[in-house]
Amino acid sequence: MTARHGSSMKTQLVSAIQLQDVELEETDAGSKPATPAKDPKVFSVEEAVETIGFGRFHVLLFVIMGSANIVEAMEIMLLAVVSPEIRCEWHLEDWQVALVSTMVFLGYMVCGVLCGYVADKYGRWKVVFGGFVWASYFSLLTSFAPTYGWFIFLRSMVGCGVAATSQGFVLKTEFIPAKYRSSLLPLASIFWMLGSMIIIILGMTVVPTMGWRWMIRLSIIPSLILIGLFQFIPESTRFQVSVGNIKGAIDTLNRIANMNQASLPEGELQEPVVTERGNVLTLVSPALRRTSILLWYSWFVASFSYYGSVLSSSELLEKNLLCVSNPDPEHSVKHIQEEALCYCIPFNMDDYQTLLISCLGEVALIPLNIGLLNLVGRKCSMCILLVLSAVFFMLVNICTTMFGFTVLLFLLRSLVSMNFNVVYIYTAEVYPTSVRSIGMGFCTSFSRIGGMIAPFIAQVLMSKSVILALCPFALTCCLCAFGTVFLPIETRGRALLQTE
Repeated sequence: MTARHGSSMKTQLVSAIQLQDVELEETDAGSKPATPAKDPKVFSVEEAVETIGFGRFHVLLFVIMGSANIVEAMEIMLLAVVSPEIRCEWHLEDWQVALVSTMVFLGYMVCGVLCGYVADKYGRWKVVFGGFVWASYFSLLTSFAPTYGWFIFLRSMVGCGVAATSQGFVLKTEFIPAKYRSSLLPLASIFWMLGSMIIIILGMTVVPTMGWRWMIRLSIIPSLILIGLFQFIPESTRFQVSVGNIKGAIDTLNRIANMNQASLPEGELQEPVVTERGNVLTLVSPALRRTSILLWYSWFVASFSYYGSVLSSSELLEKNLLCVSNPDPEHSVKHIQEEALCYCIPFNMDDYQTLLISCLGEVALIPLNIGLLNLVGRKCSMCILLVLSAVFFMLVNICTTMFGFTVLLFLLRSLVSMNFNVVYIYTAEVYPTSVRSIGMGFCTSFSRIGGMIAPFIAQVLMSKSVILALCPFALTCCLCAFGTVFLPIETRGRALLQTE
């Protein structure tokens, strides 16, 4: 009995000790409640770009990448200035002069898609830098062209290089915060105007004394300077993230933040790797099909109307086809195509001055361009500018004074230039990073089809009838304004997307 009672007491004591241990464990657990693990903070490239904001880096970017427009404008405007000279040197007919511009745009068209594909696959920076080198090299060779055949071949190679440099617009857009894009991107017209003015000034000063070949040689100096300055521009962070180069993107963003005296958002940069980059089929996927088709036509019209205005003004001045109520003696002599295959009258000083004033039109209405973009958006801006362009194309045909013609040409160049700006901005904003470059490449290729056709309207048909030559430009602008209404996306204030 005593043994049994002792055994029972021992069992109760052990149970009490075990119960006390359990209670102590529960108390300890209660005094230190488990904290749930928090998700680490992450941020996207879009958030980083917006947080860093606008600063010294963007000023540097704007100046250097804007200067790329100087090079492009000089190479394109060179055609308008040199046309009378090569017509005289090689005794060319109108269609042969027009073929020079067409071959440049053919090279641009063929290489535009290729450069866009390479830029989406391997980076924007490499393509733009290679374009500067390529265009400078072949432009220099053009000045030594022994025959007309060599001249048009070498100019088409220059067109390939210019197609690559146009990817600089994509590179620039991907660094700029959303709220500054509508203000900064139209200001690039200033650099285009500077390029146009430089080549016209070279035509005024160099061509009469040293000839057109030296004008071309001197015109590549800005390209050589830009090749050196371009070393200060990094690769696009959006592209780096899309290929999984997170470290490179962070280094670039830190560099930009330091220059702007800003800081990155808290956390880690994290975005999914885009496996499908530069895929043409994405451009015609259900999400982007209507946008792509309408944009291709918009780019065709933008180029067709812009180069139509440039080449038409050059042709009207060269051949004295203006309906002027008070012509000076030099503009009283009319060109009759049947009388001579080679119409050999170079520009005089007044003609160069008219071209210079018309170039100023490309920047005179920039405040209006920025206001339209911010107030009514991209789509509505395109509609307004296209309709007004059509009106002023027809007004060029009316009889007026030389001053009146200069004013009309000034306003026409302003409108077609502003429309080109809006189309550029809308395209860079509407396409996602995965296909932004190839999307831009396809669009620029379609624009060069317009550039290829424009010389035959503005330089060949113009000799037959001024009104017949101006009507196609006005008609295509009206049709494009109607098509723009059906664009499904307005990009004003919209973030740049990584994928569709």
